[in-house]
Amino acid sequence: MTPAAWSDWQPLPSRAPLTAAILAETLDGGQAFRWHRTPDEAWQGVFGGHVARLSLDDAGLPRWSAPLPHAAGTASALSHYFAGNGDPHELADSLPWRSDAHLARCLAEFPGLRILRQPFGETLLCFLCSATKQIVQIKQMVDLLAQRHGEPLGKFQGSNAKSQTFSGCRLPSWDEIAQVPEATLRQCQLGFRARFIHQTARFLAAHPGWLEETERLPYVEAKERLCSLPGVGEKVADCVLLFGAGRLEAFPVDTWILKAMAARYGLEGWKPAQVAQFGRAHFGPLAGFAQQYIFAWERKMARS
Repeated sequence: MTPAAWSDWQPLPSRAPLTAAILAETLDGGQAFRWHRTPDEAWQGVFGGHVARLSLDDAGLPRWSAPLPHAAGTASALSHYFAGNGDPHELADSLPWRSDAHLARCLAEFPGLRILRQPFGETLLCFLCSATKQIVQIKQMVDLLAQRHGEPLGKFQGSNAKSQTFSGCRLPSWDEIAQVPEATLRQCQLGFRARFIHQTARFLAAHPGWLEETERLPYVEAKERLCSLPGVGEKVADCVLLFGAGRLEAFPVDTWILKAMAARYGLEGWKPAQVAQFGRAHFGPLAGFAQQYIFAWERKMARS
């Protein structure tokens, strides 16, 4: 098969330029796990049934490219994926940064950071892989699931003359995963997570439309339903709703957020559920958007 060439670069909806660091934080900062940096400093990723590249033009505005056979369908899907939650600058200005000095500092550090709008079922699968794992390990598990159990999307040229061609694969659907034995899933480096993923897949296969119905429900009801799935606790449910359903009021609490809220907001010793409740009350209907800024700032300070 001859590798497919890529389309010309096209602009994505954006009113303001980004830096390379902000784009990297958006695509590789714990929201999504299927983006990889290419030798020419672009980002190549797979979401849904789409393969795309993202980069910044000379003015810092985001742009996209896709394999020519799929470019027409990728355009609208990528616009929703990248900008489906609205303008990030307007959202950020709606946060209570005027009365919250730490939040103001976080917003200033990451101007233009956004919440991606990912496919709901894929987001659930990725965050079921996330328990006690770092981003690089989650990406390895997700890539193995796609390569071994997902549908090939085609063979594509490398990003430049020095890079090899690659074969993109979509993640398997929940119905497909339900047909895979738990022992086989474990071979994708899933460990104990294989049991939860296998059990969840069997449940979803037996209840067609359950995920789609859950995605449409109000936040509280949707979270309660997700928490009934094997291996899904409050943190995973909030991540799935925030990154996969656009529920910007969801406030995921992991170790980074526990540390940040203890050090910056005096919540030392608070339990995750208490911190999440405080976050939703303090930051309001865009609490999850504020969470992503605080999360990014805390991780950057730890690296530096």
